[in-house]
Amino acid sequence: MTIRVLLADDHALMREGLRALLGTAADIHVIGEVRTGREAERRVPQLCPHIVLMDISMPDLNGIEATRLIHARSPAVGIVILSMHATAEYVYRAFEAGARGYLLKEMAFGEVIAAVRTVHHGNQYLSPALAAVMPDRASGHSRSPVDSLSTREKQVLQLVVEGRTSNDIAKMLCLSPKSVDTYRSRLMAKLGVKEISSLVKFALEHGLTSPN
Repeated sequence: MTIRVLLADDHALMREGLRALLGTAADIHVIGEVRTGREAERRVPQLCPHIVLMDISMPDLNGIEATRLIHARSPAVGIVILSMHATAEYVYRAFEAGARGYLLKEMAFGEVIAAVRTVHHGNQYLSPALAAVMPDRASGHSRSPVDSLSTREKQVLQLVVEGRTSNDIAKMLCLSPKSVDTYRSRLMAKLGVKEISSLVKFALEHGLTSPN
C-alpha cells in the first residue's frame, strides 16, 4: 500500500528537499504541498493523505493549532511535526494536539522516511535526540500556559501578533470586530500580559508564531 503524504511548510526549499527524499521510497508518494497551517487544514479533506508532515511555525495558523483542528476532524490522519525546537514544551504541546510524531528539522532528512512509516503503521515516532525531553503525560506533566486558552483565543492570538487588525481578524475568522476585541482582552488577561509587545514575546517563546 502506498503511503500518501501531504507536506506543510512555508519554506519552498524545505518542501523540495522533503519531496525529493520521500521520492526515493517506493512505498511513499507526496500528493501535495501547502505553505500555511490554514491551507493544510483545508486540503486534508480534499486530498485524504495518510500522513501530514507539518512545520510547527507557519503563518496564518501554526502547526500545533492546525494539528489540533485536523486531528479533531480527521483522526485517522497521522501528523508528524517538523520543528527546530527541542524542548519539552513543544513536544508536549504537539502530542497533546494529536500529533503522532515529532522530528527536529536538523534530523528530518535522516529520519523522515522511518517516521512516516512508523506513524502510518499506528505507532508514535520521536526523534531519538529528543528522548530525554519527552514529557511523561501519564505522570502529570505540568501544563503549558497555552492550555488555558480556547481554540478561538489561540487563533486570535496568532493573528494579533502577526500584526493583523481587528477588522482583518474578524473577516478571516468570520467574527465581528467587537468579538475579536473581546477574545483579545480575554486571552491577555489569562496570560497575564497587558501590552501587545508582551503578547508577541509570549507567542514566540511558545511556538505560536514564527520570528520571521
